[in-house]
Amino acid sequence: MRVLITGANGYLGRAVVDALEAAGHEPIAMMRKATLSIHAATRMADLFDEVDLREALDGIDAVCHLAGLTRARESIVDPLRYFRVNTGGTVALLDAMADVGVSRIAFASTGAIYGTPERQPMTEDLPDAPPHPYAASKLAAELAIHAQARTGRLSATVLRLMNVAGGVDPDPTRLIPRMFAAAIDRSALEINGDGSAVRDYLHITDAAAAFSAAVENMPPLGEATQYIIGSGRGTSILDVAAAVEQHTGCQIQLIRRPPAPEPAALIGSPAKAAAELAWYPSHSDIGTIIRDIWRAIRHTDSNRKSR
Repeated sequence: MRVLITGANGYLGRAVVDALEAAGHEPIAMMRKATLSIHAATRMADLFDEVDLREALDGIDAVCHLAGLTRARESIVDPLRYFRVNTGGTVALLDAMADVGVSRIAFASTGAIYGTPERQPMTEDLPDAPPHPYAASKLAAELAIHAQARTGRLSATVLRLMNVAGGVDPDPTRLIPRMFAAAIDRSALEINGDGSAVRDYLHITDAAAAFSAAVENMPPLGEATQYIIGSGRGTSILDVAAAVEQHTGCQIQLIRRPPAPEPAALIGSPAKAAAELAWYPSHSDIGTIIRDIWRAIRHTDSNRKSR
């Protein structure tokens, strides 16, 4: 199957390109700017350029839509930009797909849409309660996808991802990159509260495999399905720190700040995805995630020093 990946030069996009290729598909990387690190056919287009976008969709069987903005805190101070890109970009893509006759899409959404439910692990039957503009912009995009599917012109799978981690994460604001930076630089790391807050960390390899599984198990035309893509495991901030210390051999100095108004635990159940997509998060224990990140960091440093 020929699959177009929007946001292919992003953190998750690169992994999805590799996963699709390994599964025997033909990934086509759609990018706004050229890059030398994508080992796949590429098509240059912007979601808001109607002509280039329709050309990029020519001959495509399915789309993995990953392009978008992802920083929750940033979305609070710049909400309209998040709706413009995440919601507006998705609508533009759906419009172009309808024009050229591409009817399959797998959409990268977020488990943050559920807000702070008391029931853990979270399952797909929970009500939506987006706590910030980032989650709200993704939910709005989902609603557009569901509406388009109901016209009978689209088959869609929505993947609500938990906290993707692994490899060399380019976002220094996320917890695990901050942990590694503190360990490597021997610097202190500020955390909210006592470090007991629990989150669900999903290995990037497992996240990418979920898109390959989604492409291969699309619902019938006219339907849209939704899955939580999580590890089903809860890992505290202190657990992450302990794992980073174990693999780097460096102690992390944690500075505890007052607790933030945030949920004590957010864990996503992979049960529905396992049953219907034949997908399971086989690499998403925190030890494997941290080991693979440390290996990637050392490999990158080694290549940099050899130049």
